[in-house]
Amino acid sequence: MAEHWADFQYEIYLNGMTGAVPRLPTDLTRLEELTERRLGPGPVGYVAGSAGDGSTARANRAALERRRIVPRMLRDVHERDLSVEVLGRALPAPLALAPVGVLSIMHPEAESAAARAAAAHGVPYILSSASSTPIERVAEVMGDAERWFQLYWSKDLDVTRSFLGRAKASGFSVLVVTLDTPLLAWRPRDLDQAYLPFLYGVGTANYFTDPAFLAGLAKPVHEDRDAAVLCFVSLFADPGKTWPDLAFLRENWDGPIVLKGVLHPDDARLAADAGMDGVVVSNHGGRQVAGSVAAADALPEVARAVGDRLAVLFDSGVRTGADVFKALALGARAVLLGRPYAYGLGLDGQAGVEHVIRCLLAEFDLTLALSGHARPATVGPADLVEAPL
Repeated sequence: MAEHWADFQYEIYLNGMTGAVPRLPTDLTRLEELTERRLGPGPVGYVAGSAGDGSTARANRAALERRRIVPRMLRDVHERDLSVEVLGRALPAPLALAPVGVLSIMHPEAESAAARAAAAHGVPYILSSASSTPIERVAEVMGDAERWFQLYWSKDLDVTRSFLGRAKASGFSVLVVTLDTPLLAWRPRDLDQAYLPFLYGVGTANYFTDPAFLAGLAKPVHEDRDAAVLCFVSLFADPGKTWPDLAFLRENWDGPIVLKGVLHPDDARLAADAGMDGVVVSNHGGRQVAGSVAAADALPEVARAVGDRLAVLFDSGVRTGADVFKALALGARAVLLGRPYAYGLGLDGQAGVEHVIRCLLAEFDLTLALSGHARPATVGPADLVEAPL
């Protein structure tokens, strides 16, 4: 019998008989406010902040809110199976933890805590290139659990090649290449605090442990950290990359490659033509282009364009189990969850991330059943209507 994620609610109620209540809210939309109160303005702003006036982040939520679920009755939903196959991998639910960098600003156990939480529930963990914890250490804490590696595509081909080799050797099975950050956007919350963790050597762990990166330094990192940071900044991203450059990644990675940050159907077609395996419809949670199209508004057209050729994944704005349902109905095969698990980490470490995963999937399980579905594959456009906000 498949796991019923919804049983988490009974676990909570039964624990309540001894006077215990959850340490964190079960309404995951409340986590941001709680994190704002408990953590410093620099770290909170870095995770919660968006590009410009925040209009894209608001549009992401509005696009999901505007879609309303139309439940169907008297369908057998007693036994449910949330498992899906994505990129040739069997997942227990259509969910992965999105790459979020510099997690040590949220909690001292950083990526290791988040990765352990994901592994505990069989959810893929996507490690950011810009992590506070080296690739190899994250792999160690995950055992044989499913893990994917997110690449910020460096100007230095040797460093990029080295990252790919290290990730492969450490058991990362899928490469997720972020395309929408060739430059850092104008982010007022960070600018107002003059807060960029990388300049203090935070979020640079993969670079400062990389043989190819270290070979380019005149002195070891511990002897001249400022020079190492400047070197990192100079090669971190490359606004000169174009579609033909994807051939380099294909030559240096023999597993699935997913392009993250695709919003236009023609870009999705170019990804398919370039031999990629998937796309993530995403606007980086509103962190890159103020005034951008909402990710959920872009999703249906991308899914129609390439859904038969590529795995179409989705992120940007997902906060609830209902949001997961809506993303599937709009054409996604799975969603990536970002900020909510970072807030859970900041508030309660590994336990906080596990709480977020379990709450999200319990609510998704219940939403699925109460809408008349026993598995994700039967969810489609007919399950939604658009309502004006």
